Amino acid sequence: MLQNFRRFAGYNAWSNRQIYETAATLSDEEYRRPLGAFFPSVHATLNHLVYADGLWMTRFAGKDTGPVKLDTIVCEDFESLRRKREELDAQIISFIDGLDSLEGTFSYQRGNPPETYTDRLGTTLAHFFNHQTHHRGQVHMMLTVLGQPSLSLDMIYFLRTPEGRALDAA
Repeated sequence: MLQNFRRFAGYNAWSNRQIYETAATLSDEEYRRPLGAFFPSVHATLNHLVYADGLWMTRFAGKDTGPVKLDTIVCEDFESLRRKREELDAQIISFIDGLDSLEGTFSYQRGNPPETYTDRLGTTLAHFFNHQTHHRGQVHMMLTVLGQPSLSLDMIYFLRTPEGRALDAA
């Protein structure tokens, strides 16, 4: 099961690179245009993913996140956000690679007033990667609406890359 999460971490980074490569071709107006998604624009949704992934990585590390605001804009400009995404993806891969088990629980606080939650690590990692895929799908839709070619983000395509084959063979 741990190997599956290593695949998910690699797939996540690969998918994000494709999304960001395509988003980089947008004009600033297109990048920020409200398009009806939960986080309304490509800019807002990519920021949400960086923010939420950072929250979970902080929680996995056993640290306090402080107050949480899910529509936080981490970076106003695209290139800073892209760098943050790349750093976070490397951190996620390193974290997953450092695990020797998915057993056990971890606790964190959220809400106002803060409430303590205790969750199973393996189950929460499944949520973590599923959440990323969910919102990347929304960005994919927005990119398509903005006239960009549809991306092939299915995991099977990642597993056919040299990077994916290396993870699949491990």
